[in-house]
Amino acid sequence: MTDIVQGLPMDRDAGPFAPPSAITRLRADRPVSPLAFPDGHQGWLVTGYEAVRQMMADTRFSSRQDLGVVHVPYETPGMPVATEPSPQIPGLFIAMDPPDHGRLRRKLIGAFTVKRMRALEEHIAEIVERQLDELARLAPPVDLVKHFALPVPSLVICELLGVPYADRDTFQLNSAQFLVREQTVEEKMGAYGAMTSYLAQLVIGKRAEPGEDILSDLARDEDLSIEELVGIAFLLLLAGHETTANMLSLGTFALLENPDQLAELRADPELMPDAVEELMRYLSVADIFYRYASEDLELGGETIAAGSTVVVSLLAANRDPERFENPERLAIHRKARGHVSFGHGVHQCLGQQLARIEMRAGFDGLLRRFPSLRLAVPADEVKLRTDMNIYGVHELPVTWTP
Repeated sequence: MTDIVQGLPMDRDAGPFAPPSAITRLRADRPVSPLAFPDGHQGWLVTGYEAVRQMMADTRFSSRQDLGVVHVPYETPGMPVATEPSPQIPGLFIAMDPPDHGRLRRKLIGAFTVKRMRALEEHIAEIVERQLDELARLAPPVDLVKHFALPVPSLVICELLGVPYADRDTFQLNSAQFLVREQTVEEKMGAYGAMTSYLAQLVIGKRAEPGEDILSDLARDEDLSIEELVGIAFLLLLAGHETTANMLSLGTFALLENPDQLAELRADPELMPDAVEELMRYLSVADIFYRYASEDLELGGETIAAGSTVVVSLLAANRDPERFENPERLAIHRKARGHVSFGHGVHQCLGQQLARIEMRAGFDGLLRRFPSLRLAVPADEVKLRTDMNIYGVHELPVTWTP
């Protein structure tokens, strides 16, 4: 039996793409492990694939943060220790349980149907090509994050939601600040307040004069309050560009570091759908999630006491050898569907089809247009987003032969 882990292991000591080695050892020894939090709380860390799926499908492991205190499993200098539940934010359905969660999510299902997303494929491919044209005009080396990985999903989500792309610098700056792990509560709430103030003005305008976009469609629904519209807009805007941007940049880094897989993908672009699923599994940029045990529960042979904060690692689950053969290897031929990178259960990512389309178009265009693409710095000099709540790279300096 393993000792109780003191705080969530954070050090990416096994390489830029792998979970911390301490988490990998925990998964092998005890997939549902007791975890000592910095504030003294005794909670749990779930790393095994089956346990993660079971937990995320069971809504008694609550997503609400207003039921009880949700403890943070790592030191956050400047952030006061939580002693009471957080207030529920209207519209933020990712932090709700049924039936409230379902009421809001149903409002959005029509906007993100597979059929509607497929109809967007050609347009997304055009956005990718235009951005690649911009990239090709630059003299290498360039930062792929700034000039490709971030603009593409930002352009797409701005257009879908009806957010003026001219405002992107403001919301990208504030969303990046909001996702910083170690910051004061004033800094975090300042970034959140700036985003929600901006979005409030936007949705008020759309309620008065709706256009042809998702936020306008929602604004036409009188059952939704302005506060709920702001919460929904915040979640869609943040999730709609941060996750895909980091997958495009970190995924390119991973392919460049696995030249055999990159060569196969270049030789056979028909492999792209499988390659995207495998990159999702292999990288799991949205890794750490929290649940609150609303009653005494059993998971993986362990008894989780009511009131416990349960931390889940999707990256560890996606690297579980009980589910995936040779999971530490990036293998673009692997049939990786069944990975939990988009979550599982009622909170499974609403925009997953959109993300897939963007990644397929993004990787396909980049590899086709830049056949000599390579890192412009040694791999160990790439700045990793270990300080952020969505993993990736801060910059990816690349070069190519014109």
